Amino acid sequence: MTVTLPPQPFLPFTRPSIDEDTIREVGDVLRSGWLTAGPKCAAFEHALSERFGGRPVRVVSSATAALELALRLCGIGPGDEVITTPLSWVATANVILAVGATPVFVDVDPHTRNIDLDRIEAAVTPRTRALLPVDLAGLPVDRDRLYAIASRHGLRVIEDAAQSFGAHWQGREIGSFGDLISFSFHANKNFTSAEGGCLVLRDEHEAQRFEKLRLQGVIRLPDGGMDVQHWGAKANLTDVAAAIGLGQLRSVDAFTVRRRQLAAQYFAHWPALPGFSLPPPDAAQHGNWHMFQPLLPEPLAARRGDFLAAMKAQGIGVGVHYPAMHLFSMFRARGHAPGDFPVAEDIGARTVTLPLFPAMTDTDVPRVIDAVAAVTALLS
Repeated sequence: MTVTLPPQPFLPFTRPSIDEDTIREVGDVLRSGWLTAGPKCAAFEHALSERFGGRPVRVVSSATAALELALRLCGIGPGDEVITTPLSWVATANVILAVGATPVFVDVDPHTRNIDLDRIEAAVTPRTRALLPVDLAGLPVDRDRLYAIASRHGLRVIEDAAQSFGAHWQGREIGSFGDLISFSFHANKNFTSAEGGCLVLRDEHEAQRFEKLRLQGVIRLPDGGMDVQHWGAKANLTDVAAAIGLGQLRSVDAFTVRRRQLAAQYFAHWPALPGFSLPPPDAAQHGNWHMFQPLLPEPLAARRGDFLAAMKAQGIGVGVHYPAMHLFSMFRARGHAPGDFPVAEDIGARTVTLPLFPAMTDTDVPRVIDAVAAVTALLS
């Protein structure tokens, strides 16, 4: 007699974990009648500031808004250049374009997949105003070398730490030191407010200037009136989102521990599949394992779409984070071409993102690995 086992549920590459206390607290906000930026946002900022050693923190509607407003806070605009990586979500470069400046890409290190610090200084010109590094998959850029470069050239540093909340560099948590640090609380990040982000600032003076940029440039006057002295965005966070963020903040350290456990399982059980390149294992020392991203063998990379479809057919969600952005039509129109940044191009063409999120069970990682092995055999 043949026994047919029920199909296993679909395993996405990520999924947020929202506990019942947080759901109840969101309900309390909805019942309160105060939904937009208010007391919950203030409490969220205070909690984040405490985590980062008392540094001022301001929450916003997205990490993209945080980055753009950070550039504006630094006075960066038309004629200026900002050095960044081509291997990131396109928002990293879009915000530079949004303020009228020019993104100057520097290829990535093949080991860390972050911006290659050995190549940055060759890209510095008299028009360079800032460095905008990205901690890909939650693995921090070497902060000591990064800030040494910035200091030598008198540059601001705007850290795109969207993926690295809870990561550390040399024992110090990302966000607790440095210049301007942007985090994302998008639904696929290590903790979420559904949508949202924040900027960690150097001092209260900059924080007050940022507040004006965050909400239409408005200055409230003692007599109840207002003044507007310069441009401002509409980028405030809602109290609904802040309530989710506060709830998640209670659990984020446990989430990080679990992510590291799951990453360790991937390394421990990964089979001898020829041609695959695993992410750098030293991320376990200070990264937060936002994503687990092997690189496909070169012959299989040409069939990545088939690989994604076959994994989905096996009940496994897989993503691609990220294609090398300088190959997008928008940047080709600005003069970029294949071959400009070969390391980023190779990684971007071969990367796949496998499931990794705190609610995964100990049986999920072997299931993913078995699916990878089966699909690889099918397509080879």
